[in-house]
Amino acid sequence: MTARYDLRHCCKTGFLVALAVAMSYRTVEAAKPTVSIEAPLSPPAWALLERELIRTNTAACREFFEKYFDERGFLLCVERWGGDDGPDDAIENCLDWPILHALGASDDILEMYKRAWEGHLRQYTLAKTTDVPFARDGMYYKEFPVMMDWLHNGEGLVVFNLQGLSDPDDERFAQRVKRFAGFYMNEDPGAPNYDAKHKIIKSMFNGSRGPLMRKATGLDWAGDPIEVENRFKPRHGETTYAQMVEHFKDYNDTVGDHPQNLKATTLALNAYLLTHEEKYKTWLLEYVDAWRERMAANKNIIPTNIGLDGKIGGETGGNWWGGVYGWGFTVYDPASAKMASRNQHQAGFQGFMNAYMLTGDDRYLDAWRKQIDAVNANKKVVDGKTLYPTMHGDKGWYEFRPEKYSYSAFEIAYLSMKPDDLARVAGQGWFSYLAGKNAGYPEQALRGDLSRVRTQVEGIRNDTTTPDTRLADDPMAYTPCSIMSLIELALGGLHPGRGGSALFCRLRYFDPDEGRAGMPEDVAALIDEMTDDRVSVTLVNMDQLDSRTVVVQAGGYAEHQFTSVKLGDKPQPVDASHVTVKLAPGAGARLSFTMKRHVNVPTMAFPWDRE
Repeated sequence: MTARYDLRHCCKTGFLVALAVAMSYRTVEAAKPTVSIEAPLSPPAWALLERELIRTNTAACREFFEKYFDERGFLLCVERWGGDDGPDDAIENCLDWPILHALGASDDILEMYKRAWEGHLRQYTLAKTTDVPFARDGMYYKEFPVMMDWLHNGEGLVVFNLQGLSDPDDERFAQRVKRFAGFYMNEDPGAPNYDAKHKIIKSMFNGSRGPLMRKATGLDWAGDPIEVENRFKPRHGETTYAQMVEHFKDYNDTVGDHPQNLKATTLALNAYLLTHEEKYKTWLLEYVDAWRERMAANKNIIPTNIGLDGKIGGETGGNWWGGVYGWGFTVYDPASAKMASRNQHQAGFQGFMNAYMLTGDDRYLDAWRKQIDAVNANKKVVDGKTLYPTMHGDKGWYEFRPEKYSYSAFEIAYLSMKPDDLARVAGQGWFSYLAGKNAGYPEQALRGDLSRVRTQVEGIRNDTTTPDTRLADDPMAYTPCSIMSLIELALGGLHPGRGGSALFCRLRYFDPDEGRAGMPEDVAALIDEMTDDRVSVTLVNMDQLDSRTVVVQAGGYAEHQFTSVKLGDKPQPVDASHVTVKLAPGAGARLSFTMKRHVNVPTMAFPWDRE
């Protein structure tokens, strides 16, 4: 195995070159370290599986798009407004496509999901309600939902919030990033969603037409009357429109702030990653800090209603557990004819993750650690079994379960990498693999995703719905993109889920020859070690005839900094947010990096645009 480290400097004068050398490469983006891997490595099974999974996902997404979207990017369905089915579901059909492209899939994926995004914006701007009052002039206004809760707003942003991974220079994207963030920073007079004095978003229903400042109704949530019997199968299990309205009849207390609204901070995060204007970071931290302080004031538990006066429980009789999707929100479900508890407080952790992305400050994680401990402290023993609560109402804690309350524990462990946090999720498959205890995990996970793609495509081909019998969320049952294993194994990342989260990952890859995001063709990557300050990855070029060059970036948005790289036995110092790796034909090797995390200003800019 041979290695060649070419530490070059991008400086305009010989004086600056000499100065940079004298400073031992302390200039962060001036140093451009290069590692050359020349030793042959027969392609491991995991590498073949990774490239096959990217190829198969790409082909499956093409088939899905051709069946369910038209040439304009409109989803072939009956457009509706509501919590059962609405605009968010239309674009959620392309869940994970931006990450698939950012991993190295064909540019077809980028073109298709952008066409779907543009198409659905136009489709749901033209689509209007008759009975629901605030969407009568269009379900979208200024290319954003007019007024809805962030469980659904977030789902409608699963594509947009990740477009910057591959396409940050799109001018329409830039305009929208700033406009959308402005809806929550009082930059649009028509959308006064934020109260800067009390640091609250004024209602659970909010958007481009501002907050809903009255009690919500079942109609607001369920949407206009629709024929259901013998035509549609709503995903909540209802069989009539009356049941759809009944499902939401108690979803009334939406005035005031709720943790769900913390998902709106991803809009400000996007704007900051793109523009680096300080106002976006300032607002994001101001809003998250206000919620962190509320948790501390409420015995370390996040309240689910903040009144218009800024007080905990201010719109729900002083009860911190009140409100729609609150700690005490248990309602009748007509589909099952049973009571159902729908506590969505955990959605707020997305905002705390965004604050952590910008600062690396552990206090944003610690607030949720304390909540885990505070909830579990209310355990009880029944018939010799220890049970833990998940809900709280007028009579105290209820809905006890045998599993410990653990919302956000996995994400906290991933972000902090602290032993105590990792102990909370001991035994989890991916973490066990990273700890060296489950060597078969990569192949198992990759084969599982391949199997899922096959099953999903079978569903596409067997789907007999027609556009006039199809709701926007119906195709989601068959969306084929299956990349959880690639996010974990190649990126060392968290799956963003369906809430419109940014991408949190340890490494990303770029193809300098093609000028795009993603691993170059025939290149595969496997992370097998990850700690607070270290990550090890094996890179393989499976092309036996031609070389490949890949840029490895520290963090999803270059928020981390490499401090050394080791190929073989000898580490070499570096001081950069990315390293260029040259792979000879058929070559591969394991690289071990040390790093400092959360020390750089995160950015959407590609590595060569930062030099």
